[in-house]
Amino acid sequence: MLKIIILALLMIVNLHALSNYEVAKKSENVMNGFEDSISKMQMTLINARGQKKVRLMTMKVLEGEDEDKSLMEFLSPADVRGTKFLSYEHVNKDDDQWLYLPALKRVKRISSRNKSGAFMGSEFSYEDLSAFNVKKYKYEGDAEKVSLDGKDMYNILSKPVSKYSGYTKLISWMDKDTFLVKKVEYYDRKKQLLKIAYFDRYKKFGHIYRISRITMKNIQNDKTTILVWSDEKIKNGLKKKDFHKRYLKK
Repeated sequence: MLKIIILALLMIVNLHALSNYEVAKKSENVMNGFEDSISKMQMTLINARGQKKVRLMTMKVLEGEDEDKSLMEFLSPADVRGTKFLSYEHVNKDDDQWLYLPALKRVKRISSRNKSGAFMGSEFSYEDLSAFNVKKYKYEGDAEKVSLDGKDMYNILSKPVSKYSGYTKLISWMDKDTFLVKKVEYYDRKKQLLKIAYFDRYKKFGHIYRISRITMKNIQNDKTTILVWSDEKIKNGLKKKDFHKRYLKK
């Protein structure tokens, strides 16, 4: 009789288990629906000796059915002022990305093969700057229930679909109640831990969450980059034309 009860309880638990894909999809859903966004950004570069460099930028983002678009412009310091980064983040194919370098007065296209390269000397790659989409990853099995900093989390494993990705797998921690991402481990092409990202600030707009700070720590070179968003406004009425390549040189 006891064995039957235990078996029944196990079956009930399994019925309520969420798959890695289901958790990732729920996480994606709580971040979507903002339509568009305008914000200020601060990028802090910290080298292995603890020395810091601070850069200020503006950021515009437009949601779309088949692709999101984003435009970033550096305001300071002087050596990067006027640099612009434009990204078309596709659902079913590799992203299109361009970097405008004012010193050279030219637009550089970032090829799919170079998406794993460092963005402007930071610990974020071009790949990291793309909006999260579940279709860009493969998921297998059920999410594991774990604890992080005393809070209940889902721990999920995902593998990039693109053959040009700089990662073999990502291990993510999502809050069990909100499904917000709290931590991600990135493993390189040699299957070694490369970086850890900490997502520790979110801002809520109605039922939608927007990230406000990401700390990216490179385990292999002991460098860190911190991105902070501020003064963010959503649903500003931005259009596709506001993200045309011709704006890179303006």
